[in-house]
Amino acid sequence: MDLNLQAVGRASAVLLMAGCFLGLLGCGSDRGAGGTTTSQTPMFPPATVPLVKLSTDTFTNASSQHATEVEPDSFSLGPTIVAAFQVGRISSGGASDIGFALSTNAGLSWQNGFLPGLTSFQGLGTNAAVSDPAVVYDVAQGVWIISSLTISAAGLTQVVVSRSTDGGMSWANPIPVSQTPDPDKDWISCDNSATSPFYGHCYLEWDDVSQGNRIWMSTSADGGTSWSAAVNTAGAAGGIGGQPVVQPNGTVIVPFLGILPEIDAFSSSDGGASWTRPVKVSVANAHQVAGGLRADPLPSAEIDGAGKVYLVWQDCSFRASCASNDLLLSTSIDGANWTTPARIPIDAAGSAFDHFIPGVGVNPTTSGASAQLALAYYYYPQANCTASTCALYVGFISSSDGGSSWSAPTPIAGPMSLAWLPSTTSGVMVGDYIRTSFAAGKAFPVFALAKANLGTSFDEAVYTTQAGFDLLARQGTSDVEAQPPQNRAVRSWLRPRREVR
Repeated sequence: MDLNLQAVGRASAVLLMAGCFLGLLGCGSDRGAGGTTTSQTPMFPPATVPLVKLSTDTFTNASSQHATEVEPDSFSLGPTIVAAFQVGRISSGGASDIGFALSTNAGLSWQNGFLPGLTSFQGLGTNAAVSDPAVVYDVAQGVWIISSLTISAAGLTQVVVSRSTDGGMSWANPIPVSQTPDPDKDWISCDNSATSPFYGHCYLEWDDVSQGNRIWMSTSADGGTSWSAAVNTAGAAGGIGGQPVVQPNGTVIVPFLGILPEIDAFSSSDGGASWTRPVKVSVANAHQVAGGLRADPLPSAEIDGAGKVYLVWQDCSFRASCASNDLLLSTSIDGANWTTPARIPIDAAGSAFDHFIPGVGVNPTTSGASAQLALAYYYYPQANCTASTCALYVGFISSSDGGSSWSAPTPIAGPMSLAWLPSTTSGVMVGDYIRTSFAAGKAFPVFALAKANLGTSFDEAVYTTQAGFDLLARQGTSDVEAQPPQNRAVRSWLRPRREVR
């Protein structure tokens, strides 16, 4: 296990970022078929929040772009936080392995390592790549579970789970789950309410690319050791990016991005034996993010202590000519009825900012009008930019009243040049999702952050904030705004086969 810990201090971060974006020589480049050119990213002030680097890509296989870590998910229980992420991104899809980072003391210290048995690069695995990690804790069985998507040398894919029974310190070899030809975008959740009739059930969701992105669900009642035969929703719905959340009464609600495209949700009230036909939450109307950055409008979902679901996604409906994205919020107490989407007021609707890839977290000890919401996201200060001029940041905003009002936003990382990010078949990448988790009452956003390339190598890793965010100290300042009529043409989100991983 790699126990390397690295705190990124305020002074060094400011000097590095400010130096690069003031145009100093050797601070990043644009990579393209024609060679290397100097970055033209304009000057923006650097974020100065102290950060902690959670892991480092130590792999050396030639198939990956080193050193890169992307697409983190996280989950917390009490003072323990576990994050999982791709390590060594491969341009054609997936990564060298899935890494994990563990804190047992609410972010005061971290340790990390790599999951065994997933690929040929770690722990005697046989696959060529692995992708799409999601992490959860099963309270009933006392086991941490990370789901992921393995990719063989022949391109065959499978949803698998890795288990830890010692608090996230070590992990067993993966257990196969999926029984469909070409799975994608897995996500996992467990029923951790002791009063639920389905306490201890865990639910895995994925879609299948070969079947028009048909959605599948599988259930485990023994901590991920065995899984039920996969089933579809009523009507065999198609979509991508489903994120199951489980209410205290045992109802499972799965918001996702539908094919039309629109934001939809389906549910189960019988422990995963059957799933309803999806209901529409909202039209999905997203602005295409500039610079060739991979940033699909996948939703981010969480649940409060009373079972209310909070759903956030990127959308351009409030912006003139759909020129950039806001982040919208809709909530539900039953999965069937959703509030009118509201604009989260990170900045003025007439600003030049573009917001995308949200990762919402909810303090599970709070609920209703006192629910604490924490939202991390990526953004450009200038939406109308190019691959050489876009300045990529990570931001944070919070609410202590269930989303009725929001704090002032805080830049927590950046600016980043897009030249510092690894390539994929659908654009350069920080990840299709990120996550925010609460520990000891503080919010810890987990995200990918890139620095200037080191020669031919990248310098992108997974980070979180050094101290977390105390939401009680961040008073709400701006009210949310009602959703305008959905009267613009929606945009297609589906990419060609295999480009979603």
